[in-house]
Amino acid sequence: MNILAINWNPNLGIDLGFFVIRYYSLMYIIGFMIGYYILRKVFISEKVDISLLDPILTYVFVGTLLGARLGHVFFYDWNNYFKNHLMEILVPVRANPNANVLGINGYEFTGFQGLASHGAAIGIMIALILFWLKYFKGDKSLLWLMDRVALTIPFGGALIRIGNLLNSEIIGKPTGTNYGFIFQQLGEDFPRHPTQIYEASAYMILLLLMLYLFWRTNIKKYEGMLFGVFFLLLWVIRFFIEFYKEPQKETPSDLMLATGLDTGQLLSIPFAILGAIMMFWAYKKNAR
Repeated sequence: MNILAINWNPNLGIDLGFFVIRYYSLMYIIGFMIGYYILRKVFISEKVDISLLDPILTYVFVGTLLGARLGHVFFYDWNNYFKNHLMEILVPVRANPNANVLGINGYEFTGFQGLASHGAAIGIMIALILFWLKYFKGDKSLLWLMDRVALTIPFGGALIRIGNLLNSEIIGKPTGTNYGFIFQQLGEDFPRHPTQIYEASAYMILLLLMLYLFWRTNIKKYEGMLFGVFFLLLWVIRFFIEFYKEPQKETPSDLMLATGLDTGQLLSIPFAILGAIMMFWAYKKNAR
């Protein structure tokens, strides 16, 4: 008996009989709810109109999903989608003469078979710019807004990785030892690194650090500093944990072959650099 390995074979959701609530989707919803609560507490403490929370949630929700979906398509699987499944980029159905979707014969639900965190980050930033232009321009700065929304993201990121674990996806490499998770749904009988737990744990530590900096230090006077800390550490975490993950289904580029890095790591480098630049810029601006 291997007491160090966990035989992992969870249900994918809550079966209501007529509908299955998938845990992965539930993690997204809970993440947004907790993020809403955190931002509400911040707005109340700083006497900001909390009626703005609903439109912020809408902008960020749409930006996250569109960005994550398009990020997966363009960064990881563009040739496949462009040549074979163009309609599936934004519509989770595909042609199937033997299927029926909501009374329409010839189509089946596929679900979105990929969401990318780098795309989600881009989508969130674009959403915040659009929100700021409509609601905050001339009142609060864009960096003020980004600093506070950054507080809401790590917890959601941790829950999404737990959702990946429940789906037996984004799996780690074999440990080569008796330690790890055995993903039975994949038909495996050997342990892998539970990288989903590694990443979720790191994001929770990042959240605690950011909350401490926001509530217990004077970092708020350095507009853009908190977002810079978040962006730098988030992508450094992602870069190093990628070493323990199985590569995504992607065609290796010349750069990937030359560096030995995967797409997630290559994308994380400029994102982390951007975070460091924002920290330096925020410090210099306040020091003037």
